[in-house]
Amino acid sequence: MSEKRYVILITDGDEYAKRAIERVAKDYGGRCISSSKGNPTVLPGPEIVKLIKKAKNDPVFVMFDDSGFIGEGAGETALKYVANHSDIEVLGIIAVASKTRQAEWTRVDVCIDKFGELTPYGVDKFGVPELEMGRMNGDTVYCLDELDVPVIVGIGDIGKMAKRDDYSQGAPITKKAVEIIFERSGYHG
Repeated sequence: MSEKRYVILITDGDEYAKRAIERVAKDYGGRCISSSKGNPTVLPGPEIVKLIKKAKNDPVFVMFDDSGFIGEGAGETALKYVANHSDIEVLGIIAVASKTRQAEWTRVDVCIDKFGELTPYGVDKFGVPELEMGRMNGDTVYCLDELDVPVIVGIGDIGKMAKRDDYSQGAPITKKAVEIIFERSGYHG
């Protein structure tokens, strides 16, 4: 049996997200699978699992993106494969809001607004709390309710939110989401 790898899944994969996640992974001694970046995700789940297993340290941060396609796209297919793999222990998911208003939403355990404050309400891509409690819209969140994970933390558009989450400032909103995931999953890497 293989050694379990501890991962955090992120539902965004653009260049801003990559920079923010790389910064946060470095700050926590983890690794970011930078090649999982893509809008949409191009690597299939089995290839992502191979890369996770090769990563030097845990936690391993992995990005998934559907580029706004409705329904289960490549990003969600890969995310589900990784999340359900027997060698992977998902610590939590950072669900990233988008402007998608069609049918894609997910339940979230907690959200972080653009000021870094916790809120029980969903947030939009700018990190502004919305009206629905415990639910938010995004473009790669279609399958999250099907997964058994310790915590789903919702945030605005990662690495952005009017530069409040910029990697050059340490991506503080993303960092706070990771801290919540560590706390609620019991991970002490």
